[in-house]
Amino acid sequence: MVRPDRAQMAQTAPLEDLLAILLRQFKRPLETLDVTLSSNDVHALANAVVLGEPASDKAIEVRNALVTLVHESEAVLAIWEMTFQIALETGMEAMPGWETTAEFLEIANTKSNAEIRIATGATLVAALGDFRFGDILLYLALHDATDVDSVVARRVLLFKSDIDPTAPDWAAQVRAWLDAQAEHEET
Repeated sequence: MVRPDRAQMAQTAPLEDLLAILLRQFKRPLETLDVTLSSNDVHALANAVVLGEPASDKAIEVRNALVTLVHESEAVLAIWEMTFQIALETGMEAMPGWETTAEFLEIANTKSNAEIRIATGATLVAALGDFRFGDILLYLALHDATDVDSVVARRVLLFKSDIDPTAPDWAAQVRAWLDAQAEHEET
């Protein structure tokens, strides 16, 4: 049986469907912050993003909670004095604090969960109109074309910025667009 290429599927799937999948993954973590996401909420939020609708009260509530979850995961990585980018580039063999297989697995799980929450959370925050994690998204978008998180981050950045994905300088254009967004936020 041929295993489907998940990155290729993420590249071609409707963006609304991808966003709905990512939002569903955050239902439980959001509940820890007293934010409830129904199936209807998930589809309404994903649809609103694709249609370019202004952020609803629910979208703002979800976005703010996602920001908190990303910061919590960044704090987990900070225990090892790592940023998100450093964590992605650091293999488990280089991680301190383990001697037994059980300790190794616990640290690997903690590190991996933090990386996934940051990647996915930052992508959703941007999809919901807040680009404070733009550096993370651009890093992801350039990181690994075979990684699903990277593919989705790139798609969201290009969609939100309306930059042609086939442009040879798309990354530079996205960087300039993110800088303009940050400048706009400061004013």
